[in-house]
Amino acid sequence: MPENKSDNYTADQIQVLEGLEAVQKRPGMYIGSTGSRGLHHLVYEVVDNSIDEALAGYCKNINVTIHADDSITVVDDGRGIPTGMNHAQGKTGVELALTVLHAGGKFGGGGYKVSGGLHGVGVSVVNALSEKLTVEVKQKGEIFFQTYQKGKPVDKLTVTGTTNRTGTTIYFKPDKDIFDETEYDFDILEHRLRELAFLNKGVSISLTNEKDSPKRKENYYYTGGIHSYVEYMNRNKDPLYDKITYFEKEQDDYALEIAFQYTTGYSENIFSYANNINTPEGGTHLNGFKSALTRTINTYARKNGFLKGNDKNLTGEDAREGLTAIVSIKLLDPQFEGQTKSKLGNTEVKGIVETIVSDQLSALMEENPSIAKSIIEKTLSAARAREAAKKAREFTRRKSALDSTALPGKLADCREKDPALSEIYIVEGDSAGGSAKSGRDSKTQAILPLRGKILNVEKARLDRILTTDSLKSMIIAFGTGVGEEFNVEKARYHKIIIMTDADVDGAHIRTLLLTFFYRYMPGLIEAGYVYIAQPPLYKITRGKQVDYAYTDRDLEKKMEMIDDRSRISLQRYKGLGEMDAHQLWETTMDPGVRTLLQVNIEEAAYADEIFTILMGDKVQPRKEFIERNAKKVKNLDI
Repeated sequence: MPENKSDNYTADQIQVLEGLEAVQKRPGMYIGSTGSRGLHHLVYEVVDNSIDEALAGYCKNINVTIHADDSITVVDDGRGIPTGMNHAQGKTGVELALTVLHAGGKFGGGGYKVSGGLHGVGVSVVNALSEKLTVEVKQKGEIFFQTYQKGKPVDKLTVTGTTNRTGTTIYFKPDKDIFDETEYDFDILEHRLRELAFLNKGVSISLTNEKDSPKRKENYYYTGGIHSYVEYMNRNKDPLYDKITYFEKEQDDYALEIAFQYTTGYSENIFSYANNINTPEGGTHLNGFKSALTRTINTYARKNGFLKGNDKNLTGEDAREGLTAIVSIKLLDPQFEGQTKSKLGNTEVKGIVETIVSDQLSALMEENPSIAKSIIEKTLSAARAREAAKKAREFTRRKSALDSTALPGKLADCREKDPALSEIYIVEGDSAGGSAKSGRDSKTQAILPLRGKILNVEKARLDRILTTDSLKSMIIAFGTGVGEEFNVEKARYHKIIIMTDADVDGAHIRTLLLTFFYRYMPGLIEAGYVYIAQPPLYKITRGKQVDYAYTDRDLEKKMEMIDDRSRISLQRYKGLGEMDAHQLWETTMDPGVRTLLQVNIEEAAYADEIFTILMGDKVQPRKEFIERNAKKVKNLDI
């Protein structure tokens, strides 16, 4: 108990954070984190304001530049932030937008009918978290300019010239005292900006990286909108037929766009958006689409004799196998569930979407019988595979019930029964598995060794997966079930740790495992249960002293601190099997000192793209990916 406790808790002790001070004190509440995710979110918030101008019909061009010092400039040709005086607040519109939370034209003031953004706090949060921000507004024939430091105005908004154009230019440099890292990644920004260009057809968005030599510039402009998005998503897949189904429909205060195409693959890839905001948990717009799709396909199948008499209806899972779809709705008053806006909650939307999709899809199938036949045959094949998978599951359950040990034979389970305190290491090879079993804390740590490379599930259905020993062992060990029976609440471990060798083969096995989790157990990733172990790359021995380095940079730092390097023995680990049980524990498994990377799915569409490239059937996209990223590779074994 602290000695300096006090019973005098008075009103004077309640701290009030004025203006943007709250953002600077707790940035994670507003942008998610002070790491890479939050850093890139700053750009999204500024760009979202420009996109709102595009949605209102006033902006056609948005240009984003990453400067050499990792500062950012965003330029648009919209109307410009209002420069006049807000008489109620006694400040210009520019200063209100940049210094006051929840100030903007998105709250019923008539500025915007449809908008996205982060609850209207976007650009003010960017200002608060930047060591410097400048704003230039072209409006009413004049150019207005103002400078801010750490969220506070350095000078007044002043006229610096004349112009016949309109628009806003925001320059900002993230505050290095707030962010853990301040280096922007071109690829991360590229994905989001391309996505916005797909969702807003006719809007041109460019991204320039001045850090590259010569500087790299990409432009994203799609007159086809989400039709082009589906085409892009399926470019590395084999479409079931050539036509991409696309339709847009306005009804009352709702504008719906849908595009989809079936592929020969087995994965379902549906991405939903509301007012340009990705809704990874779906919501009423996605529910309406799924319901209409399943019902319409079943109706057509029965009407045309594909399903007869007592045949069971196709399930939603059958109807969506191999489907790539984009569902985008724009509405006046979106009701999102949660601060992160991951799910749309407007109840009336489901019925509207359902009606539109049913009408459009029915017409498509009636007018294109060959496409309809391809879709129905694909879904019937999925249904047969589902039944086979069901029988395989039942066989596994019956076998487990008869066995004296229901869990896999190679699993060395932990004694702890509370899943929140239990973890399982998926280990490559019997040798490393033996060391891990000997070195672990058997109370909380379970070990499941795998022999060789597992099945590439990108090219397999669930029925085949359930007959593959290594995958079946994992499914049984985890306890969650798989596919339509998956239930994350039944997870036996809240840490599933992939521990493979730090070489090319280890990276391949890790990718195969992640593909399995992403395609068939995404709930484990979404719950934050999947991790990647970080074994050391080097062992540094100096006399009787032993130290470890986990990266090349880590090795450089440790070598710089050693005066006499002649007495040093340096070992580059090729595999986990080179470490004995004690070394594996003290470097990779001891919770007190180990480093784990938590796997997450922040950008599902981007993740799907990468898995398709790396694990799909087509060789050329994989070759291009390797060529494009070859210079970034480290620790490649030759």
